[in-house]
Amino acid sequence: MTQPTSDDSPGGTAKPSALNGFDSFAAALDGRQPAVFLDYDGTLTPIVERPDLALLGEEVRATIRRLASLCPVAVVSGRDLDDVARHVGLEELVYAGSHGFDIRGPGLRTQIGVEYLADLDSAEAALKDGLSDVEGVLVERKRFAIAVHTRRVAQPDKSAVAESVRTVAAAHPQLRVTGGKEIHELRPNIPWDKGRAVLALLDTLGLAGEGTAPLYLGDDETDEDAFRSLAERGHGIGIRVMDPPGATAAAWSLKDPAEAAAFLERLTDWLADS
Repeated sequence: MTQPTSDDSPGGTAKPSALNGFDSFAAALDGRQPAVFLDYDGTLTPIVERPDLALLGEEVRATIRRLASLCPVAVVSGRDLDDVARHVGLEELVYAGSHGFDIRGPGLRTQIGVEYLADLDSAEAALKDGLSDVEGVLVERKRFAIAVHTRRVAQPDKSAVAESVRTVAAAHPQLRVTGGKEIHELRPNIPWDKGRAVLALLDTLGLAGEGTAPLYLGDDETDEDAFRSLAERGHGIGIRVMDPPGATAAAWSLKDPAEAAAFLERLTDWLADS
């Protein structure tokens, strides 16, 4: 099988477009059945100021429904599981919420880190207290994570928000800090992330064999865990949604959610015709 070499070094070169170069992308599947894993925010929908405003378009939903009739499809999101499942609205999919700590699908239910819920409760209270005077900040509690959104915070105040998150994390060593686009998160301090969740799903769903080509579409730092895990597994394909190009462990790229939607439609049509 031939596919572009992944480059996740600082200043990595631009990756080929999985949409504009779809014929080459399809050749990289090498006759294998895709299993598609999708991030939500920034991948299926544009990034917006408030998470509740990131609504999935009906045409994209219809494409994903059709794609799921042709191959396995899962949504792997930093959102709370119930939240992302409600936004996507397709019961036939597998959903992994809170970066894979909370997984549900037909005949499938897994939760990682239940023993850390009390620590998250304590950290949530500390963050809300410490950030109560910062205009625009949003502290969002998920079942297995706490997200501190800074997109609406004035630039001079963003460093103070980051410091508050670090202070709370230092007082809660059972939790760890991760980041993303205009977001700080606290999660259970255990070796689990989107990448490990995807690999676990491949094993659980019987998709770890050489006849399957796992595809992962994502746009953020947390999705790099999945790109790296699939690259290390040796037969997965990462597609980073980003513009401008940047360093990534993914082998392919798409510019934005509009291109991601067009790619999924092209993939669906190609599978239907194969």
